[in-house]
Amino acid sequence: MLRVAIIGASGYTGVELARILCNHPEFELTAATSRQYAGKPLSVVFPNLLGKTDLVCENLSIDELCNRADLFFAAVPHKTAMDLVPQLLKEGKKVVDLSADYRLRDVATYEEWYQEHSSPEFIKEAAYGLPELYREQIQKARLVANPGCYPTSVVLGLAPLLQEGLIDPDTIIVDSKSGTTGAGRAANVGTLFCEVHDGFKAYKVGGTHRHLPEIEQELSALNKDKVTISFTPHLLPIARGILSTSYANLTSPVSENDLRKLYSNMYEMEPFVRLLPEGSFPATQHVRGSNFCDIGYAIDKRANRIIVVTAIDNIVKGAAGQAVHNMNLMCGIEESTGLGGAPFFP
Repeated sequence: MLRVAIIGASGYTGVELARILCNHPEFELTAATSRQYAGKPLSVVFPNLLGKTDLVCENLSIDELCNRADLFFAAVPHKTAMDLVPQLLKEGKKVVDLSADYRLRDVATYEEWYQEHSSPEFIKEAAYGLPELYREQIQKARLVANPGCYPTSVVLGLAPLLQEGLIDPDTIIVDSKSGTTGAGRAANVGTLFCEVHDGFKAYKVGGTHRHLPEIEQELSALNKDKVTISFTPHLLPIARGILSTSYANLTSPVSENDLRKLYSNMYEMEPFVRLLPEGSFPATQHVRGSNFCDIGYAIDKRANRIIVVTAIDNIVKGAAGQAVHNMNLMCGIEESTGLGGAPFFP
């Protein structure tokens, strides 16, 4: 068994990591850190873990952590991660970082959208943790930058089209909707039950969401030229899930059959991408609790435009599940290990 630790186990991503790791046949969860809940059993902080783990939350130093595990999930906010990750790497540990600190390859772009970077030397070696696109790099990496939830949903939906040059990148518009877990577990008036129940709203309108440069970075890599998109996120009155709808003009006529072949060629061997039958479209309730990304698409012939719809669980495929997928690859374990459960329903 490989010893793994969660740094920052008190948030939604942390508890989802714990839930998955408690059922993983190759990983043993040996430490879970939390300043807020230090001294409390993880199963008291999160009663859903009762009977699954007897770990107690601890506030450990790096030296103490390094003695407790060989593999680390850093489920802490940006800035905090860049202070921890270099120390873990210097001790010979493997790390999947779930913050934004190592996702953006250009340091200036990171500093424009976040803050000054204190360990930019590690950005170059970090593999971007989207297995469907970067599997070989992830397998060789000691540091993986786990993607953001919105970028995961958008990039997987558009990747085949951009790679084949079937859409005009200058026309891409993306509208995404997320459940409230995407805002984290800390108390926030904007995500209180009475503030979101029976409502639906856009936020960070006008190209201001921090996931935008990450989305554009990956779409530009697929396009082999700079891509700038219009991206508007929305808040859904649900706990889990992201539904992203992407629109783009076609560069040449294409049939539904052509699209099916295109998407199948790219994803038919991928364990966590599900292509829906023609005329069917993803729904957040069909991926809840799973590491799946469901994809559907349609051609609007009147407007010469393609519409791609993707659905993921934002704290599984959009965070914890993808992180475990990445760690499986880093450790040479069969990549779907611990992640094979069917989605929750209803």
